[in-house]
Amino acid sequence: MKNFKKIIFWNQLNSYEQDKILSRPHLKNSSDFRKTVKKIINNVKNLGDQALKDYSYLFDKYDCKKLQISNKQIIASSSYLSSELKNSINIAKNNITSFHKAQQSSSIDIETQIGVRCQQIHVPLNKIGIYIPGGTAPLFSTVLMLAIPAKISGCNKIVLCSPPPISNEILYSAHICGVDTIFQVGGAQAIAALAFGTKTIPKVDKIFGPGNNYVTEAKLQVSSMFNGTSIDMLAGPSELLIIADNTANPNFIAADLLSQAEHGISSQVILLTPFYELAKEVLDAINKQLKNLSRISEILVALQNSAIIITKNLLECVKISNIYSPEHLIIQTRAPRETLYHISNASSIFLGSWSPESVGDYASGTNHVLPTYGKSVTDSALGLDDFQKRILIQELTPQGFKNLSNTVEILSSAERLEAHKNAVKIRVEYLEGKYGK
Repeated sequence: MKNFKKIIFWNQLNSYEQDKILSRPHLKNSSDFRKTVKKIINNVKNLGDQALKDYSYLFDKYDCKKLQISNKQIIASSSYLSSELKNSINIAKNNITSFHKAQQSSSIDIETQIGVRCQQIHVPLNKIGIYIPGGTAPLFSTVLMLAIPAKISGCNKIVLCSPPPISNEILYSAHICGVDTIFQVGGAQAIAALAFGTKTIPKVDKIFGPGNNYVTEAKLQVSSMFNGTSIDMLAGPSELLIIADNTANPNFIAADLLSQAEHGISSQVILLTPFYELAKEVLDAINKQLKNLSRISEILVALQNSAIIITKNLLECVKISNIYSPEHLIIQTRAPRETLYHISNASSIFLGSWSPESVGDYASGTNHVLPTYGKSVTDSALGLDDFQKRILIQELTPQGFKNLSNTVEILSSAERLEAHKNAVKIRVEYLEGKYGK
Protein backbone atom coordinates (compact mmCIF):
# COMPACT_ATOMS: atom_id res chain seq x y z
CA MET A 1 0.00 0.00 0.00
CA LYS A 2 1.65 3.24 -1.12
CA ASN A 3 0.42 5.26 1.86
CA PHE A 4 1.80 2.78 4.36
CA LYS A 5 5.54 2.63 5.01
CA LYS A 6 7.23 -0.27 3.32
CA ILE A 7 8.08 -3.32 5.38
CA ILE A 8 11.23 -2.55 7.34
CA PHE A 9 13.91 -5.02 8.41
CA TRP A 10 15.07 -3.87 11.83
CA ASN A 11 18.58 -5.31 11.65
CA GLN A 12 19.29 -3.60 8.34
CA LEU A 13 18.98 -0.21 10.05
CA ASN A 14 21.69 1.66 11.92
CA SER A 15 20.95 3.00 15.41
CA TYR A 16 19.94 6.44 14.09
CA GLU A 17 17.50 4.90 11.62
CA GLN A 18 16.05 2.65 14.32
CA ASP A 19 15.44 5.63 16.60
CA LYS A 20 13.81 7.52 13.73
CA ILE A 21 11.43 4.65 12.95
CA LEU A 22 10.26 4.60 16.59
CA SER A 23 9.92 8.38 16.91
CA ARG A 24 6.44 9.78 17.51
CA PRO A 25 4.80 12.31 15.16
CA HIS A 26 5.92 15.85 15.97
CA LEU A 27 3.33 17.82 17.93
CA LYS A 28 2.55 21.48 17.28
CA ASN A 29 4.19 23.43 20.08
CA SER A 30 5.51 26.71 18.68
CA SER A 31 6.00 29.83 20.79
CA ASP A 32 3.09 31.50 18.94
CA PHE A 33 0.89 28.52 19.76
CA ARG A 34 1.80 28.69 23.45
CA LYS A 35 1.16 32.45 23.46
CA THR A 36 -2.28 31.92 21.93
CA VAL A 37 -3.22 29.46 24.68
CA LYS A 38 -1.82 31.79 27.35
CA LYS A 39 -3.94 34.64 25.97
CA ILE A 40 -7.07 32.47 26.11
CA ILE A 41 -6.31 31.54 29.72
CA ASN A 42 -5.74 35.16 30.76
CA ASN A 43 -8.93 36.32 29.03
CA VAL A 44 -10.96 33.71 30.91
CA LYS A 45 -9.29 34.72 34.19
CA ASN A 46 -10.11 38.39 33.60
CA LEU A 47 -13.43 38.29 31.74
CA GLY A 48 -14.92 35.04 33.04
CA ASP A 49 -18.20 33.86 31.53
CA GLN A 50 -18.21 36.51 28.81
CA ALA A 51 -14.87 35.25 27.48
CA LEU A 52 -16.26 31.70 27.42
CA LYS A 53 -19.28 32.80 25.40
CA ASP A 54 -17.14 34.81 23.02
CA TYR A 55 -14.80 31.85 22.43
CA SER A 56 -17.75 29.50 21.87
CA TYR A 57 -18.94 31.77 19.10
CA LEU A 58 -15.43 32.19 17.67
CA PHE A 59 -14.26 28.58 17.77
CA ASP A 60 -17.46 26.52 17.80
CA LYS A 61 -19.71 28.89 15.84
CA TYR A 62 -22.19 28.50 18.68
CA ASP A 63 -24.13 31.36 20.26
CA CYS A 64 -24.14 30.20 23.86
CA LYS A 65 -26.86 31.95 25.88
CA LYS A 66 -26.43 29.75 28.95
CA LEU A 67 -23.26 27.90 29.83
CA GLN A 68 -24.83 25.34 32.14
CA ILE A 69 -26.97 22.50 30.81
CA SER A 70 -30.26 22.24 32.70
CA ASN A 71 -31.24 19.11 34.59
CA LYS A 72 -34.29 18.90 32.35
CA GLN A 73 -32.10 18.67 29.25
CA ILE A 74 -29.79 16.13 30.90
CA ILE A 75 -32.70 13.86 31.83
CA ALA A 76 -34.33 14.31 28.43
CA SER A 77 -31.19 13.02 26.67
CA SER A 78 -32.31 9.46 27.36
CA SER A 79 -35.29 9.80 25.02
CA TYR A 80 -33.05 10.58 22.03
CA LEU A 81 -31.02 7.37 22.30
CA SER A 82 -31.99 3.90 21.19
CA SER A 83 -32.59 1.20 23.78
CA GLU A 84 -29.79 -0.78 22.18
CA LEU A 85 -27.25 2.01 22.70
CA LYS A 86 -28.41 2.72 26.26
CA ASN A 87 -28.14 -0.97 27.10
CA SER A 88 -24.59 -1.11 25.72
CA ILE A 89 -23.58 1.99 27.68
CA ASN A 90 -24.96 0.43 30.84
CA ILE A 91 -23.09 -2.86 30.26
CA ALA A 92 -19.87 -0.88 29.84
CA LYS A 93 -20.70 1.10 32.98
CA ASN A 94 -21.17 -2.09 35.01
CA ASN A 95 -17.85 -3.57 33.83
CA ILE A 96 -15.92 -0.36 34.45
CA THR A 97 -17.50 -0.09 37.89
CA SER A 98 -16.55 -3.67 38.80
CA PHE A 99 -12.92 -3.23 37.75
CA HIS A 100 -12.46 0.10 39.50
CA LYS A 101 -14.19 -1.00 42.71
CA ALA A 102 -11.60 -3.77 42.90
CA GLN A 103 -8.90 -1.09 43.03
CA GLN A 104 -10.03 0.20 46.41
CA SER A 105 -7.02 0.23 48.72
CA SER A 106 -6.99 -0.91 52.31
CA SER A 107 -5.84 1.54 54.93
CA ILE A 108 -2.55 0.84 56.68
CA ASP A 109 -2.41 0.81 60.47
CA ILE A 110 0.71 -0.70 62.06
CA GLU A 111 3.05 -0.34 65.02
CA THR A 112 6.50 0.18 63.55
CA GLN A 113 7.86 -0.36 67.06
CA ILE A 114 6.18 -0.59 70.44
CA GLY A 115 4.27 2.63 71.14
CA VAL A 116 4.78 4.07 67.63
CA ARG A 117 1.59 3.81 65.57
CA CYS A 118 1.68 4.76 61.86
CA GLN A 119 -1.30 4.93 59.51
CA GLN A 120 -2.11 5.68 55.90
CA ILE A 121 -5.64 6.61 54.91
CA HIS A 122 -7.17 7.50 51.54
CA VAL A 123 -9.26 10.65 51.24
CA PRO A 124 -11.21 11.59 48.07
CA LEU A 125 -10.47 14.79 46.21
CA ASN A 126 -13.16 17.35 47.00
CA LYS A 127 -13.93 18.90 43.61
CA ILE A 128 -12.80 17.62 40.21
CA GLY A 129 -13.33 18.71 36.62
CA ILE A 130 -13.63 16.33 33.71
CA TYR A 131 -13.14 17.43 30.12
CA ILE A 132 -14.85 15.46 27.35
CA PRO A 133 -13.81 16.16 23.73
CA GLY A 134 -16.60 16.84 21.25
CA GLY A 135 -16.26 17.38 17.51
CA THR A 136 -16.97 14.73 14.90
CA ALA A 137 -16.53 11.91 17.44
CA PRO A 138 -17.86 12.95 20.88
CA LEU A 139 -16.17 10.62 23.34
CA PHE A 140 -19.05 9.68 25.63
CA SER A 141 -17.08 6.58 26.65
CA THR A 142 -14.60 8.91 28.35
CA VAL A 143 -17.42 10.13 30.61
CA LEU A 144 -17.66 6.59 31.99
CA MET A 145 -13.89 6.27 32.35
CA LEU A 146 -13.63 9.46 34.41
CA ALA A 147 -16.93 9.80 36.28
CA ILE A 148 -17.12 6.20 37.51
CA PRO A 149 -13.80 6.12 39.40
CA ALA A 150 -14.49 9.64 40.68
CA LYS A 151 -17.78 8.47 42.16
CA ILE A 152 -16.30 5.29 43.61
CA SER A 153 -13.51 7.36 45.18
CA GLY A 154 -16.11 9.58 46.85
CA CYS A 155 -15.33 12.92 45.18
CA ASN A 156 -17.83 15.45 46.51
CA LYS A 157 -18.29 17.46 43.30
CA ILE A 158 -17.82 16.52 39.65
CA VAL A 159 -17.94 19.29 37.05
CA LEU A 160 -18.07 18.30 33.37
CA CYS A 161 -17.15 20.52 30.43
CA SER A 162 -17.55 19.66 26.75
CA PRO A 163 -17.74 21.76 23.55
CA PRO A 164 -21.20 22.90 22.42
CA PRO A 165 -23.56 21.55 21.40
CA ILE A 166 -23.07 18.63 23.78
CA SER A 167 -24.29 15.33 22.34
CA ASN A 168 -27.11 13.38 23.97
CA GLU A 169 -24.73 10.42 24.34
CA ILE A 170 -22.46 12.49 26.58
CA LEU A 171 -25.40 13.87 28.57
CA TYR A 172 -26.91 10.40 29.07
CA SER A 173 -23.57 8.88 30.11
CA ALA A 174 -23.04 11.70 32.60
CA HIS A 175 -26.54 11.29 33.98
CA ILE A 176 -26.27 7.55 34.68
CA CYS A 177 -22.91 8.20 36.38
CA GLY A 178 -24.46 10.78 38.69
CA VAL A 179 -22.90 13.87 37.08
CA ASP A 180 -25.39 16.74 36.90
CA THR A 181 -23.13 19.82 36.78
CA ILE A 182 -22.44 20.14 33.06
CA PHE A 183 -21.23 23.16 31.09
CA GLN A 184 -21.18 23.55 27.31
CA VAL A 185 -17.72 24.99 26.92
CA GLY A 186 -14.70 23.43 25.23
CA GLY A 187 -11.07 23.94 24.32
CA ALA A 188 -8.38 25.76 26.26
CA GLN A 189 -11.06 28.11 27.61
CA ALA A 190 -12.80 25.23 29.40
CA ILE A 191 -9.52 24.21 31.07
CA ALA A 192 -8.98 27.81 32.18
CA ALA A 193 -12.51 28.02 33.59
CA LEU A 194 -12.04 24.82 35.59
CA ALA A 195 -8.63 25.95 36.82
CA PHE A 196 -9.59 29.45 37.98
CA GLY A 197 -13.38 29.48 38.16
CA THR A 198 -15.84 32.01 36.77
CA LYS A 199 -19.13 33.37 38.04
CA THR A 200 -20.87 30.27 36.65
CA ILE A 201 -18.23 27.53 36.57
CA PRO A 202 -16.65 26.54 39.90
CA LYS A 203 -12.89 26.23 40.36
CA VAL A 204 -11.84 22.59 40.78
CA ASP A 205 -8.93 20.90 42.55
CA LYS A 206 -7.87 18.65 39.67
CA ILE A 207 -8.67 18.43 35.96
CA PHE A 208 -9.07 15.14 34.09
CA GLY A 209 -9.61 14.21 30.47
CA PRO A 210 -8.00 14.19 27.02
CA GLY A 211 -8.26 16.81 24.31
CA ASN A 212 -6.63 18.41 21.29
CA ASN A 213 -3.32 20.31 21.30
CA TYR A 214 -4.97 23.43 22.74
CA VAL A 215 -6.51 21.50 25.62
CA THR A 216 -3.24 19.71 26.35
CA GLU A 217 -1.23 22.95 26.27
CA ALA A 218 -3.79 24.65 28.55
CA LYS A 219 -3.54 21.78 31.03
CA LEU A 220 0.24 22.11 30.97
CA GLN A 221 0.12 25.86 31.57
CA VAL A 222 -2.44 25.91 34.40
CA SER A 223 -0.71 23.04 36.19
CA SER A 224 2.70 24.76 35.88
CA MET A 225 1.56 27.96 37.60
CA PHE A 226 2.43 28.55 41.24
CA ASN A 227 -0.36 26.95 43.28
CA GLY A 228 -1.93 25.92 39.98
CA THR A 229 -4.62 23.31 39.47
CA SER A 230 -3.44 19.72 39.32
CA ILE A 231 -4.05 17.58 36.22
CA ASP A 232 -4.24 13.86 35.50
CA MET A 233 -1.69 13.63 32.68
CA LEU A 234 -0.63 15.21 29.39
CA ALA A 235 -2.09 12.77 26.89
CA GLY A 236 -0.67 12.78 23.38
CA PRO A 237 -2.00 11.15 20.17
CA SER A 238 -3.21 7.55 20.33
CA GLU A 239 -0.75 4.76 19.56
CA LEU A 240 -0.77 0.99 19.18
CA LEU A 241 2.00 -1.58 18.91
CA ILE A 242 1.33 -5.22 18.02
CA ILE A 243 3.67 -8.17 18.59
CA ALA A 244 2.67 -11.14 16.43
CA ASP A 245 3.99 -14.53 15.38
CA ASN A 246 2.94 -16.85 12.56
CA THR A 247 -0.10 -18.09 14.49
CA ALA A 248 -1.71 -14.62 14.39
CA ASN A 249 -4.65 -13.78 12.15
CA PRO A 250 -3.53 -11.10 9.63
CA ASN A 251 -7.10 -9.82 9.24
CA PHE A 252 -7.36 -9.26 12.99
CA ILE A 253 -4.03 -7.45 13.04
CA ALA A 254 -5.02 -5.20 10.12
CA ALA A 255 -8.34 -4.37 11.80
CA ASP A 256 -6.60 -3.48 15.06
CA LEU A 257 -4.04 -1.26 13.32
CA LEU A 258 -6.78 0.56 11.42
CA SER A 259 -8.96 0.97 14.51
CA GLN A 260 -6.23 2.92 16.26
CA ALA A 261 -5.17 4.85 13.16
CA GLU A 262 -8.68 6.31 12.82
CA HIS A 263 -8.29 8.28 16.07
CA GLY A 264 -6.56 11.08 14.17
CA ILE A 265 -3.80 12.12 11.81
CA SER A 266 -1.18 12.12 14.61
CA SER A 267 -1.95 8.54 15.65
CA GLN A 268 0.75 5.93 15.19
CA VAL A 269 0.55 2.14 14.76
CA ILE A 270 3.40 -0.38 14.59
CA LEU A 271 3.52 -4.11 13.89
CA LEU A 272 6.52 -6.13 15.11
CA THR A 273 6.91 -9.66 13.80
CA PRO A 274 9.72 -12.05 12.85
CA PHE A 275 7.56 -13.42 10.01
CA TYR A 276 7.78 -11.70 6.62
CA GLU A 277 4.87 -13.66 5.12
CA LEU A 278 2.58 -12.49 7.93
CA ALA A 279 3.66 -8.88 7.31
CA LYS A 280 2.72 -9.13 3.62
CA GLU A 281 -0.67 -10.65 4.49
CA VAL A 282 -1.34 -7.81 6.94
CA LEU A 283 -0.59 -5.21 4.24
CA ASP A 284 -3.03 -6.93 1.88
CA ALA A 285 -5.68 -7.03 4.62
CA ILE A 286 -5.20 -3.32 5.34
CA ASN A 287 -5.84 -2.51 1.67
CA LYS A 288 -9.04 -4.53 1.63
CA GLN A 289 -10.45 -3.24 4.92
CA LEU A 290 -9.66 0.40 4.21
CA LYS A 291 -12.24 0.51 1.42
CA ASN A 292 -15.07 0.04 3.93
CA LEU A 293 -14.02 2.67 6.49
CA SER A 294 -15.52 6.16 6.69
CA ARG A 295 -12.53 7.96 8.28
CA ILE A 296 -10.18 6.93 5.48
CA SER A 297 -8.55 10.37 5.07
CA GLU A 298 -7.43 10.47 8.74
CA ILE A 299 -6.28 6.85 8.58
CA LEU A 300 -4.13 7.38 5.49
CA VAL A 301 -2.27 10.26 7.15
CA ALA A 302 -1.79 8.26 10.36
CA LEU A 303 -0.41 5.32 8.38
CA GLN A 304 2.35 7.57 7.06
CA ASN A 305 3.55 7.83 10.70
CA SER A 306 3.44 4.06 11.07
CA ALA A 307 5.48 0.97 10.22
CA ILE A 308 5.65 -2.79 9.91
CA ILE A 309 8.97 -4.04 11.28
CA ILE A 310 10.54 -7.45 10.70
CA THR A 311 12.73 -8.69 13.56
CA LYS A 312 14.97 -11.73 13.99
CA ASN A 313 12.78 -13.27 16.74
CA LEU A 314 10.05 -12.56 19.33
CA LEU A 315 12.55 -11.56 22.00
CA GLU A 316 13.71 -8.75 19.75
CA CYS A 317 10.06 -7.71 19.31
CA VAL A 318 9.78 -7.45 23.09
CA LYS A 319 13.00 -5.45 23.34
CA ILE A 320 11.80 -2.95 20.72
CA SER A 321 8.36 -2.72 22.36
CA ASN A 322 9.90 -1.93 25.75
CA ILE A 323 11.99 0.82 24.14
CA TYR A 324 8.93 2.29 22.40
CA SER A 325 6.74 1.98 25.55
CA PRO A 326 3.36 1.98 23.79
CA GLU A 327 0.04 3.29 25.03
CA HIS A 328 -1.65 0.11 23.76
CA LEU A 329 0.15 -3.20 23.27
CA ILE A 330 -1.49 -6.21 21.62
CA ILE A 331 0.27 -9.58 21.85
CA GLN A 332 -1.00 -12.07 19.28
CA THR A 333 1.35 -15.01 19.71
CA ARG A 334 1.06 -18.74 20.37
CA ALA A 335 1.63 -18.16 24.11
CA PRO A 336 0.87 -14.49 24.83
CA ARG A 337 1.19 -14.79 28.59
CA GLU A 338 4.73 -16.09 28.24
CA THR A 339 5.55 -13.00 26.19
CA LEU A 340 3.80 -10.81 28.77
CA TYR A 341 6.33 -11.73 31.47
CA HIS A 342 9.05 -9.95 29.48
CA ILE A 343 7.08 -6.70 29.00
CA SER A 344 8.13 -3.85 31.28
CA ASN A 345 6.75 -0.77 29.52
CA ALA A 346 3.16 -0.45 28.27
CA SER A 347 0.06 1.38 29.45
CA SER A 348 -2.58 -1.23 28.56
CA ILE A 349 -1.95 -4.75 27.23
CA PHE A 350 -4.29 -6.99 25.22
CA LEU A 351 -3.53 -10.71 25.10
CA GLY A 352 -4.48 -13.14 22.35
CA SER A 353 -6.53 -13.07 19.19
CA TRP A 354 -9.82 -12.26 20.93
CA SER A 355 -8.73 -9.14 22.83
CA PRO A 356 -8.86 -6.22 20.37
CA GLU A 357 -7.89 -2.79 21.66
CA SER A 358 -11.49 -1.69 21.04
CA VAL A 359 -12.75 -3.63 24.07
CA GLY A 360 -10.45 -1.63 26.34
CA ASP A 361 -11.61 1.61 24.77
CA TYR A 362 -15.21 0.86 25.62
CA ALA A 363 -16.39 -1.97 27.77
CA SER A 364 -14.00 -4.58 29.18
CA GLY A 365 -13.70 -2.59 32.40
CA THR A 366 -10.15 -1.22 32.29
CA ASN A 367 -9.61 2.52 31.90
CA HIS A 368 -8.83 4.00 28.50
CA VAL A 369 -7.21 7.19 29.81
CA LEU A 370 -3.58 6.16 29.39
CA PRO A 371 -0.05 7.57 29.27
CA THR A 372 1.17 8.09 25.70
CA TYR A 373 4.34 9.29 23.99
CA GLY A 374 6.50 6.77 25.86
CA LYS A 375 5.36 7.90 29.32
CA SER A 376 4.46 4.33 30.29
CA VAL A 377 8.11 3.98 31.29
CA THR A 378 7.15 5.72 34.55
CA ASP A 379 3.42 6.53 34.47
CA SER A 380 0.31 4.38 34.87
CA ALA A 381 -3.20 4.15 33.49
CA LEU A 382 -5.81 6.31 35.19
CA GLY A 383 -7.24 4.61 38.26
CA LEU A 384 -8.90 5.12 41.60
CA ASP A 385 -5.73 6.49 43.20
CA ASP A 386 -5.82 9.48 40.85
CA PHE A 387 -9.06 10.66 42.45
CA GLN A 388 -7.77 10.31 45.99
CA LYS A 389 -4.90 11.48 48.12
CA ARG A 390 -2.99 9.56 50.76
CA ILE A 391 -2.74 11.05 54.24
CA LEU A 392 -0.17 9.80 56.73
CA ILE A 393 -0.84 9.66 60.48
CA GLN A 394 1.41 8.90 63.42
CA GLU A 395 0.65 8.65 67.10
CA LEU A 396 3.19 7.85 69.79
CA THR A 397 2.66 6.86 73.41
CA PRO A 398 4.96 8.50 75.98
CA GLN A 399 7.03 5.34 76.21
CA GLY A 400 7.07 4.87 72.45
CA PHE A 401 8.26 8.46 72.04
CA LYS A 402 10.98 8.03 74.67
CA ASN A 403 12.26 4.85 73.03
CA LEU A 404 12.56 6.64 69.67
CA SER A 405 13.79 10.01 70.96
CA ASN A 406 17.52 9.28 71.02
CA THR A 407 17.40 8.08 67.39
CA VAL A 408 15.67 11.28 66.25
CA GLU A 409 18.07 13.50 68.24
CA ILE A 410 21.07 11.82 66.63
CA LEU A 411 19.62 12.07 63.11
CA SER A 412 18.53 15.71 63.44
CA SER A 413 21.91 16.68 64.89
CA ALA A 414 23.63 15.02 61.95
CA GLU A 415 21.59 17.21 59.60
CA ARG A 416 22.34 20.28 61.77
CA LEU A 417 18.65 20.95 62.39
CA GLU A 418 18.79 21.96 66.04
CA ALA A 419 15.14 23.03 66.29
CA HIS A 420 14.10 19.52 65.22
CA LYS A 421 16.30 18.10 67.96
CA ASN A 422 14.90 20.54 70.50
CA ALA A 423 11.29 19.52 69.74
CA VAL A 424 12.27 16.05 70.91
CA LYS A 425 14.62 17.04 73.74
CA ILE A 426 12.06 19.30 75.45
CA ARG A 427 9.58 16.41 75.62
CA VAL A 428 12.20 14.04 77.01
CA GLU A 429 12.91 16.55 79.79
CA TYR A 430 9.19 16.73 80.59
CA LEU A 431 8.98 12.95 80.85
CA GLU A 432 12.04 12.84 83.10
CA GLY A 433 10.83 15.76 85.21
CA LYS A 434 13.84 17.82 84.30
CA TYR A 435 12.16 20.57 82.26
CA GLY A 436 12.93 24.05 83.60
CA LYS A 437 15.49 22.80 86.12
